[in-house]
Amino acid sequence: MIDTAAFEALKFQGDPLADAVIADLVATNRVGAVNAVLEHFRANDQPIPEQLPDTVREFLVATDNPPEWVDPDRVARAYDFFVDDGVHVASVLTFGAMVNCYAQPRASRALTLTHALAQPHRRLSETSQFVMNMMGRDAFGSGGAFVPTIQKTRLIHAAVRHFLGASGRWDVARDGVPICQQDMVGALLIFSVQVVEGMRRIGISVTDTEAAHYYYVWRVAGAMLGIPVEALPETVEEATELSKALVETAYGPSSEGVVLTRHLLDLYEKLFPGKVFDGIVAAMVRQVVNPEVADWMEVPHSRGWARVVTAGTGLVRALERYEDTSTLATTILDRAGALLLGGSVRTLTNGQSTTLTIPADLKERWEAAGRSPLPTEAGGTTRD
Repeated sequence: MIDTAAFEALKFQGDPLADAVIADLVATNRVGAVNAVLEHFRANDQPIPEQLPDTVREFLVATDNPPEWVDPDRVARAYDFFVDDGVHVASVLTFGAMVNCYAQPRASRALTLTHALAQPHRRLSETSQFVMNMMGRDAFGSGGAFVPTIQKTRLIHAAVRHFLGASGRWDVARDGVPICQQDMVGALLIFSVQVVEGMRRIGISVTDTEAAHYYYVWRVAGAMLGIPVEALPETVEEATELSKALVETAYGPSSEGVVLTRHLLDLYEKLFPGKVFDGIVAAMVRQVVNPEVADWMEVPHSRGWARVVTAGTGLVRALERYEDTSTLATTILDRAGALLLGGSVRTLTNGQSTTLTIPADLKERWEAAGRSPLPTEAGGTTRD
C-alpha cells in the first residue's frame, strides 16, 4: 500500500552527506579546485585523489560501496537485457523520459533556474552517460565506472540545492528543497518503469522478468544516490503502482516545461536534416509519452508523420514476433535503434568523440552483434 504522507515528506529531504560536503566547500571557497580534481576521477578502482579536502575524501569513502542487499545475479541479468535492447532503452529514454521529466513543474522550474534551459544537449549527454555506466558489465565492481558517476551526481545535486536555495528564487515552504528526494524517486521511476512502458508502446517486447531486472538495477542506483531505501519500491509491480498513483498524477503544464521541451525537440530535429522530415521527432515523442503530457508540453501534431510512426510501430511489433527466428528481423530492429542512438550521440556531443563513453564490454558485445550505436567512423570511444 502506498504511503502518500511519506512520499509527500520527501519534498523536504535533501542528501545530508552530500549537502554537508558542499556547505564546507562553499564556506572554504574550494568548489572550483575540487571540480578540477574530480574531473579526472572516473573509474571504480581508481584511488581517491589525495589532494582532495578531507570532507570530500570522507564522502567518497562512505559512498563507495553498493548496498549489502545487492544480488549480483540480478544485476548480471539486467546487463544481458541491456545488451539485447540497450539501443531501444536509450531511444525511449531520450525521446520519452526527458519529456516526462519536463512534465514535472517543480523539476522544470529548478532546471530553468540553474540554466539547464540553454544547455539541453548537456543534460541529455549526462543522462546518457549515467545510464551507460550503470548498465556496464561490472558497474558496481572494480571494472566499472559507475560509482564515481553516482558520487559526482550527488555532489552536483547538492550544489544545485545549496546555490538555488541561497538565491532567494526558490520557495522551500511551498515547493520543498530543490532536487528533493521526491524528485529523485520520480526521476528514477521515469527512467526505469516508464521507459519500459514506452518501449512497449513502440512495439519492443519486454518481458515482465526483464522489466523486473532492469528496475532492480535502478533501485540499487537509487540507494547509492542517497534515496532512503524505504522510499524505493521493492518490486517492479510496486514501482509501477507508485509511478501511476503519485508520479504521473503530479504531471502538469508549466511555461518552463513547454520551453524545455521545445529546446529538446529543436535539438533532436538536427538528427533529420531538411524540411521533408519536419515533424517526425514530435510524432515519435507523441508515440512514446501519454497524449495528455504531449499536449501539456505543446508537442506539435503532425498527422502525416504520426501515421508513419504508427505504421512503423506496427512493423516493429511484427518484426519482434519473428526476432528470435529471423536474422533479417533482428538486423532491422537493431540497426534502427543503433542508427537513432548513434545520431543522438553525435548531436549531443556536437560531433566530439570524448563526451559520451560506452563501457568497453558493452561496445564489444554490440559490435559483435552488429548493433553498436557508435561505429568507429562516428568517433565513438570506449573506456578501457
